[in-house]
Amino acid sequence: MSNSVDIVHAFWDQVWNAHDAEAVDRFVIDDFVIVTGGETVTGRENFKKWIDGFLAKIDDLHLEVLESFQNADGSRVASRWLLTGKNNGFAGTTPDQQDIKMTGIAVWAVREDGKLLSNHVERAALEQLHRLTS
Repeated sequence: MSNSVDIVHAFWDQVWNAHDAEAVDRFVIDDFVIVTGGETVTGRENFKKWIDGFLAKIDDLHLEVLESFQNADGSRVASRWLLTGKNNGFAGTTPDQQDIKMTGIAVWAVREDGKLLSNHVERAALEQLHRLTS
């Protein structure tokens, strides 16, 4: 059994914290699916475009993993995380460089060979939007 938590943490470090959407190629299958913020993004190339778009809206993005665990066979990983950065137009707001601080939970499906199959994300985006606009 692979350590799926390590794979997910490596993904976050090499993709999100390195601000490198191309690194996705090392981690996910061709028809990877992410469900986040009320939208479904299907396919590795679409996922990379989505990442680039998200990175463009939050400067200095950093994702800190607060807690992760996997099920017995490593086919699922759940994590709580904290995303920080500076507002560059998040959720359609004025890019005013206000602090971004948003929590979330992600549940990953991991194939036996360690490739990531899917990710379902719940994030406190509404709360973040309220902080930016109040």
